[in-house]
Amino acid sequence: MARTIGIGYQNFEKIITEQVFYVDKTSFIREWWENKDEVTLITRPRRFGKTLNMSMVENFFSVEYREKGGLFEGLSVYGEERFRRLQGTYPVISLSFANIKEKDYETARYKICQLLVNLYSKNEFLRDSGVLTERDKEYFDRILVDMNDGDATLAIYQLSDFLSRYYGKKVIILLDEYDTPMQEAYENGYWRELLSFTRSMFQAAFKTNPFLERAILTGITRISKESVFSDLNNLKVVTTTSEEYADSFGFTEKEVFRALEEYSMADKKEEVKKWYDGFVFGSLGDIYNPWSVINYLDTGKVAAYWANTSSNSLAGKLIREGSRNIKQSFERLLNGEVLKTPLDEQIVYSQLDQDEQGIWSLLLAAGYLKVAAYERFEGNYREDFVPEYELELTNLEVRMMFRKMVHGWFGSVNSDYNDFIKALLEGDIKGMNGYMNRVALHTFSYFDTGKNPSVSEPERFYHGFVLGLLVDLAGRYAVTSNRESGFGRYDIMLEPLKEGEDAIILEFKVHDAEEEKDLRETVQAALRQINEKNYAAVLVGKGIAMERIRKYGFAFEGKRVLIGK
Repeated sequence: MARTIGIGYQNFEKIITEQVFYVDKTSFIREWWENKDEVTLITRPRRFGKTLNMSMVENFFSVEYREKGGLFEGLSVYGEERFRRLQGTYPVISLSFANIKEKDYETARYKICQLLVNLYSKNEFLRDSGVLTERDKEYFDRILVDMNDGDATLAIYQLSDFLSRYYGKKVIILLDEYDTPMQEAYENGYWRELLSFTRSMFQAAFKTNPFLERAILTGITRISKESVFSDLNNLKVVTTTSEEYADSFGFTEKEVFRALEEYSMADKKEEVKKWYDGFVFGSLGDIYNPWSVINYLDTGKVAAYWANTSSNSLAGKLIREGSRNIKQSFERLLNGEVLKTPLDEQIVYSQLDQDEQGIWSLLLAAGYLKVAAYERFEGNYREDFVPEYELELTNLEVRMMFRKMVHGWFGSVNSDYNDFIKALLEGDIKGMNGYMNRVALHTFSYFDTGKNPSVSEPERFYHGFVLGLLVDLAGRYAVTSNRESGFGRYDIMLEPLKEGEDAIILEFKVHDAEEEKDLRETVQAALRQINEKNYAAVLVGKGIAMERIRKYGFAFEGKRVLIGK
């Protein structure tokens, strides 16, 4: 009989005692323990089992569970006597930053301090256990939500000391979703304040802590060592390209297919693979998104389960507000092409506005991109070596998520945008002008929000506009931009996928008051460029007759647009 599907379970003990669907990942405990790394940072996308695995590790090692070894009966890690003897033998400090998603530093700091207060309340027995001195007790009593930075950043370190004295063993520290506050701090403008606070806390807890046996941190991103983990030379970093723990997070294809058979869905393997496969960890491919697979087992229907629950606002913001190059690269990804780029998997949040590589690193860490191939360093080590990666969208679920996101960019003028596309396809120049001016008026600033926004440079807008065309015309036209044809690079080209349809070339120009007296002359300059540089060459080369190629010039002046042909 198939096990009951439980949606949203992240507590290991509850999963086992309630006998809901579970894929055995306890071999992670064995692999981690045998690796003997003092501090391990593991980055994986959201909803990939990080929190459940941390709960599993706590249940296995914590002295609080020493009488509950039965939780692991029949699971992989309990197959060896030496690991059965380890169960329930260490003091464990476990906390999660998953809910620290605040708009300002004061509230974020307050909530972190509340988590620390909760830890001390849970271990209140230590205060009068006989192992604390009077000064220790004074410190213990100062752990309050309004404590000073010195006490707050030492709280984990001091608790490690107290627990180590009481149990006579060093502690294991588990910190889940360590980077959630960092992402919120970046988005809301208090990165530097939070950075200083967390750096001091991590330094004390994970670097200068003689009471530490081992530690695990999990998160989505590998934040630059220089930013957060300053001087933490005992840190083992495991990213999506690392070989360690490759099958410990997410479901392998074998695990997914076994589950489909358990629920009498063996005939759905290809459908599930198309939607939810595609993640690659280390050299292990065919990793599936567990959240979506579990939801599919529950409903029997494909949908963008993971994409709709993951935090994708930062990804959308970086692409929407990104440069022309960012949008063009993203266009290629949406077209199913591979993006080749140098990449450093360390993310420096303070530089994301200017660092194109950082954006792709973030999308890779978040699971929206996968590594098709990457360059390995050979020869003598060089500090300046940055490997080149081949990246592509992970799977159909991710592609559908981004299509929905692009649609959302035009949400406030969606009807005008759709009417513009209809007018474009019908060759209605008057309608195109009316609709386009309304779209530009309401969305120009939305796309042009970089550090030096300027409505005299419509690149951010019109490449966002290209992505909108790409989404809405998929299946009817191949939409490309900034590609070579003839003697230059065209702005936008719509190549029909069916015979008999017109091809369309669009050229964008900003009005030059010194060269052109009005927008009409700017339109003519754009049309001359299409003809003089023979942008139609690539279309003609594919057998499309010149009379089936329509050409439009778009002239911009501020948020005013004039379209002509």
